[in-house]
Amino acid sequence: MDDAAVLVPPVKLPAERELAEQAKAVPMFGYALALARWSAPHREVDEFGDLVEADRAPAARLLGLAPAEGEVPEEAEIEALRAWSLACDLDLVELGTTAEGEHVAVPGPDLEPAEQGDPETVLELWLTAAGIVRELAVEADSVPEEGAGEAGAGEGEEDEDALSEVEEARDEAAELLDEALQVLYETTAFAEPGNETVPLGVLAALLVVPEGEEPSEELLGDITDVMVALDPMLGDLAELGLLDYRPIDPELFDEEDGEEPAVVGEEPLDEEESARFGLVRLTPLGQYGIRQWLLEDGYDAPLVGDLAKGDAAELLRGVCESANVLPEEELRAWTADREPVAAARELLAAARGSDGYGPLRRMLGVSALNLLGPGAEPAAREVMDDPELGGAVRAWLTAQGATDVPVPDRAMALWTVVDTFAAQLLDNGGDAELLGELVADLPVNGDPAGWFGELWRVDHPYTADVLEAIGELHPDRALAKEARKAAFKARSRS
Repeated sequence: MDDAAVLVPPVKLPAERELAEQAKAVPMFGYALALARWSAPHREVDEFGDLVEADRAPAARLLGLAPAEGEVPEEAEIEALRAWSLACDLDLVELGTTAEGEHVAVPGPDLEPAEQGDPETVLELWLTAAGIVRELAVEADSVPEEGAGEAGAGEGEEDEDALSEVEEARDEAAELLDEALQVLYETTAFAEPGNETVPLGVLAALLVVPEGEEPSEELLGDITDVMVALDPMLGDLAELGLLDYRPIDPELFDEEDGEEPAVVGEEPLDEEESARFGLVRLTPLGQYGIRQWLLEDGYDAPLVGDLAKGDAAELLRGVCESANVLPEEELRAWTADREPVAAARELLAAARGSDGYGPLRRMLGVSALNLLGPGAEPAAREVMDDPELGGAVRAWLTAQGATDVPVPDRAMALWTVVDTFAAQLLDNGGDAELLGELVADLPVNGDPAGWFGELWRVDHPYTADVLEAIGELHPDRALAKEARKAAFKARSRS
C-alpha cells in the first residue's frame, strides 16, 4: 500500500464464523479442501508434486468440473490441477517419498479443522490463498510483450534488460492493484448498504483524475488504460471471493473497420452500457482480507464498534481523539441494548469537562440521547440545572416535545451558544452549512454591540475562537465587525 499518511475508514465485518463459512463457499477454496481430503490416505504424485496423468480426469470429476461419464475436457483438468496446486501451497496436502521411492501426497494437519469450519484455521488458510492469487495476478499482468528488450544489445544485456523490465512492470502492476483495492475498501466503507458496486470506469477515474478536477481527453485515455490493466487482475481476485466482478466486455475494445477502440467517458452511457465496461464489488471477505493486509503494512484499520467496547468515558474520548471514526456508528453500537436511563446518565457524566474536547463530547452526548430516545428523558431532567449540560439537555427535551422545560437563564444560554458553536468548530473544522445556520440564528436582537459585549465575557475556553469564527462567517458586515472586536477583547481578557 502507499507509504503516504492514509486515514483508513472503519468498516463493518460479519463475525469470523460467518466469514469462515463464506470462505469455504468459495469454489476454488472448496476445491482445494476436497482434493486434500481425496488424497487420503495417500495419493501418488509426480516429482513436482502435481497429480499424475491418470488422476487428473478423476479429480476433475470429483470437483464436478466434468460429467461422471465420457471424455473430460482439457479445461476441466487444468482447473483441477490449479486447485491441487493451491492445496499444496496451503499445506492442505503434504508431499513426501515412500520407502520405495514413490512420490506421494497426504492430507496436512490443517485439513480436518478447516473441514470442521474452525474460523481461525479457515480464515488463515483463505488469507494465505488470497495473497497467493494476488501475487499471481500481478505476475501475470507484468509479463512483457513479445520481442521486448533493447534492440542491438548483446545477449547478456538483453537478459538484464528483460529482467529489469519485468521487475518494473511487476512493481507498477502491484502498486496499481494495491491502490485500487484501497480505494475500493474506502468506497465500500462509506457506501450505503446495497450501493457497494462500483463501475470499473469510476474506480479507474478515482485512481487517475486529481481530486476536484474534470478528466481531460488525455486522462480519459489513461482511465481506459488503467481499466484494461485492472480487468484481468480483478478477475483473478474474484476467483478467491475477494470481489464480485463483471469483467469488461471484450467487444468494446475491438477495432473493426479501422475504427478506434472505445474510450471511457467520451459520451454518456446508460446503466446497461456502463456495466459492459466492468462492475466491481468488494465482498465482506474482501474487506476482511484487505484490512488484514493494511494491518500488516502498519496502517490503523479500525472496525466499526471498536470504540464502543468500553464505558461512556472511553467511548466519547475515543470518538473525539480518533481521526478515522464514524461517530454515529460508534454511538449506535454503544447504546444498542443498553437501558436508556442508566446509559444516558453515564454519557452525560462523561460529557462534562472544560478541556479542549469538552464541547465535542457534549455534542456527542446529546446525539447519543437521540439514539436512546424518550427513555433517556429522566436522566436529562436530572441535569437541567448543570451549568455545562443544562442548556443542551433543555433544548433536547424541548425537541422531544416536552412543554414544561424552563428557559435557561442568561448565563447558561450564552455559555451554551459558545459551547454549541465550539463543538462544530472541533468537529473536523465544522460543517459549513450548519455553521451558517448557527450564525444566522444568533439571538442578537438588534443590539449587536450589547449582545457581543455579553458574549466575550463568557467564561469558556473557546469564547475567542467562536467570536472569530462568527466574525469571518456572518454575512452582515456590521455584525461581523462587532464579533471581531469582541474576539479581540476575549483574547485580551484571557
